[in-house]
Amino acid sequence: MPPRTDLLHRYLAHRRWLEPALWCAMFAVQIVANSITVAMEIRRLGLPFRLWEVVTWEASSNLTWLALVPLILALLRRWPLHIGVLRAHLPRHLLASLGVSVLHVLGMVVTRQLVYRAFGGRYDFGHWPTELAYEALKDVRSYAMIVGIMLGYRLLLWRWQGEASVLQAPDDAAPPATVAASVATAAPPAPPPSPVDAEPADRFLVRKLGKEFLLPVAEIEWVQACGNYVNLHRRQHDYPLRATLAAMERRLGPQGFVRVHRSFLVNLACVAVIEPTEAGDARLRMADGASVPCSRTYLEPLRARLSR
Repeated sequence: MPPRTDLLHRYLAHRRWLEPALWCAMFAVQIVANSITVAMEIRRLGLPFRLWEVVTWEASSNLTWLALVPLILALLRRWPLHIGVLRAHLPRHLLASLGVSVLHVLGMVVTRQLVYRAFGGRYDFGHWPTELAYEALKDVRSYAMIVGIMLGYRLLLWRWQGEASVLQAPDDAAPPATVAASVATAAPPAPPPSPVDAEPADRFLVRKLGKEFLLPVAEIEWVQACGNYVNLHRRQHDYPLRATLAAMERRLGPQGFVRVHRSFLVNLACVAVIEPTEAGDARLRMADGASVPCSRTYLEPLRARLSR
């Protein structure tokens, strides 16, 4: 059996197509399972519906949800759900779920009407206000389930990849008792700086799968804000560190990292190409081929730093 680190590396190497494939597989299972159970119930009750109708109902609903997954993921990035912002972001997600429900119903109904027309029939959704309210009650739960899957997957992946922490130098330790006593008689000591706000370090400590290793700062390609954490990205791996992006900018700025977006710092040594967009922003093509957004606010300062 391959080591877990090898499995992680293989998974991350194919993550861009594996994640969509997993979503497709999940909704495909939903279509098959729901079609079988609904068809059995219809046969038991003796209702005059044909099998293709049942498959159409389930496929139209689940395929529309599949198409909405990228939108829900974008909403979760816009309003992350973690301790500290739940009270502010949960109402926004509730409102967003109602909007997503409308999109789900429209996509579902249009698909069913097209399929029924192809079979020479006619699909009637019913009284729209009543049916929209009925669907919204179900869709809010489906939205919550999809968000829960996304959060659980993210947590699992973080645990699998490992979590970073700041190495504490011996000088950062508490002062000896004699020194502490003399300082106490003079004036109250200033609060110690946060580990991330301390002087620049050239490496972080990463704990993964019960092991520890050092992550050199020079090998970090970019840093991305994610709620109460930042992700340190290196070679298709993200290592979460509990810190703010502003604190990381102060710590890593002297080592060649610059802010390019409200959520991103990049290592200047890893920027390969700047690709301007029509909106005035840009996409940064990194040395490994990955893409990082760059806001117009930071574009000219970035160019100035790269031209030095």
